[in-house]
Amino acid sequence: MQTMTASRTQEISSSHSLANRVLVVIGATLLVAACAHVAIPLFFTPVPLTLQTFAVVLVGLVLGPRAGFAALALYLAEGAIGLPVFNPQGPGGLAQLTGPTAGYLLSYPFAAALAGFTYKHLRSTKPAFVAALAAGTAASVAMLSMGAGWLALLTHSGAQTVWAAAVAPFLPGEVIKISAAAAAAVSVQRWRKS
Repeated sequence: MQTMTASRTQEISSSHSLANRVLVVIGATLLVAACAHVAIPLFFTPVPLTLQTFAVVLVGLVLGPRAGFAALALYLAEGAIGLPVFNPQGPGGLAQLTGPTAGYLLSYPFAAALAGFTYKHLRSTKPAFVAALAAGTAASVAMLSMGAGWLALLTHSGAQTVWAAAVAPFLPGEVIKISAAAAAAVSVQRWRKS
C-alpha cells in the first residue's frame, strides 16, 4: 500500500512537472510573437528590425537547448498555420516561411538550441554573464548567417549586396539585444537559485 501511494505521488509530481514545462514552452512562443510585433521596416531591405532575435537568444539561454528548440519549433508551427505571430510587415503564414525573412525564421529553433547548449557548457568555466554573451553571440551569428544565405538564394544577390541588406544594418542592434538577453538570463538564473 505504501509503495503504491509513493508511486502515485511520483506520477502526479511528474505530470505536474511536464505540464509546467509545456506551459513554459508555450509562454516562450508568446514572448517571441510579442517581440516580432516590435518591428521597424527599413527602406533599403525587405528585412525589418525586430526584437525577435532578443527573444530567441533569451529563450535559448533560459530554457536550455531542448526546450529552447521545442519552443521555437512550436513558434514556427503557430505561424505556419496562420496565427499572427510573425512580424506584421510580412505576408504571414506559410508565405512568410518562404519569403525574404524565411532564413532568419527557420534558424530560430537551431539558434535557441545553440544558445542553450553553449551557455550550459561555458557556465562552468566562465562567469555567467560572459558565458551568456558568448552563447548569444553564437546564436546571433547562426541567425544572421542563415538569414543572409536565404536572402542571397532568393534574390540571387552577391555577397556585398546581401551583407548590406541582411547583416550590416542589424549588427549594432544585435550587440544591444545579446547584452540585454544575457543580463536577463543571468538574472533569471539568480532568481531560480534564491
